[in-house]
Amino acid sequence: MSPNLNNLPSYDTVGVKERVDRFCKRSIKKSSKVEGLKLALGMIDLTTLEGKDTPGKVKQLCYKALHLHDSLKDIPAVAAVCVYPTYVKIAKKELEGSGIQVASVATAFPSGQSSRNTKITDTLFAVEQGADEIDMVISRGEFLAGEYNFVYDEIAEVKEACGKAHLKVILETGELDTLDNVRKASEIAMYAGADFIKTSTGKIQPAATMPVTYVMLDAIKDYYLKTGKMIGMKPAGGISTSKIALQYLVMLNEVLGEKWMNKTYFRFGASSLANDILMQLVKAETGYYQSSNYFSKD
Repeated sequence: MSPNLNNLPSYDTVGVKERVDRFCKRSIKKSSKVEGLKLALGMIDLTTLEGKDTPGKVKQLCYKALHLHDSLKDIPAVAAVCVYPTYVKIAKKELEGSGIQVASVATAFPSGQSSRNTKITDTLFAVEQGADEIDMVISRGEFLAGEYNFVYDEIAEVKEACGKAHLKVILETGELDTLDNVRKASEIAMYAGADFIKTSTGKIQPAATMPVTYVMLDAIKDYYLKTGKMIGMKPAGGISTSKIALQYLVMLNEVLGEKWMNKTYFRFGASSLANDILMQLVKAETGYYQSSNYFSKD
């Protein structure tokens, strides 16, 4: 089923920013803050996506994912560890039996500048290696040229290649120029089969922003009202503090409601966020901040 892109709402940038600012001013009580921080921690995809990645670095990240409880008890595990396809098998072995998902980027991440066949092969390889989730990038050049059918078909083919793995579709909103384009790209991704829509690769600025995320949440809400299908959301890039994470959760709850307030339907792509949340939780429990050097930087 293809989306109808002719009758979509148009977004006023000033109006969206004013709406988002109201989410940021919500008061959160101490007990609710602690529960919110734990919820956010369990929604994080710990990520290493650098050209200098090594097997050792991937193993270290997996170790961190498995040992967050060393500093505090009664906290959730992160949702996933995200790596390049070549490191999926290593991550899968390291995380075996933990319940933590292995996610992999694919489709010529981060540029998306490759042939369709190469993108499908990339996806099939990641799934074969054991990826539970695939994070693909859309072809922004084709989208901005108005080749919406091309983008739709490519997502649909990648979705088919995913098999049982969940598909997160990265819009790279920092390159889409307008909020109306973000809405169009969200519609195309959802109707083409995305299980999640995701803001950014983290390689382009601006990455995730609350106005962009609001528009994507609004698209998810309308899609749910039309189809009854729940689509997940993943803001990624630039979300580094607990305060900002809680603001995103306030927005998520007010736009989509409690059914989306879990790692099945919401993720943060922000590895450094985990350290800040742990610092805040230790402060809430002990009354003292630990040094940021206490926590692994990876």
